[in-house]
Amino acid sequence: MYKILPYTAAQARRLNVKIRPSSRQGKKLDVYDRQGNYITSVGARGYLDYPTYKKLFGKKVADQRRKLYKARHEKDRKVKGSPGYFADKLLW
Repeated sequence: MYKILPYTAAQARRLNVKIRPSSRQGKKLDVYDRQGNYITSVGARGYLDYPTYKKLFGKKVADQRRKLYKARHEKDRKVKGSPGYFADKLLW
């Protein structure tokens, strides 16, 4: 099960959504609106994310990985409300 780190919790508060460890196989987080309605699941469990990289390897490596992630997901991360949008905002 994915452990929600303080960075991700703070990002969720900024976006005005609730997050919980995902009940869906292979995903890190389930995203809900403030009324508790399910929006989407984000983050593949087999991959690291910004707060995890930062914790394990330091800020410099995490920033490099963030830059690569954002370049790789340029199209889907800007579609507001999409799984890519929430993955970008919550995990990166």
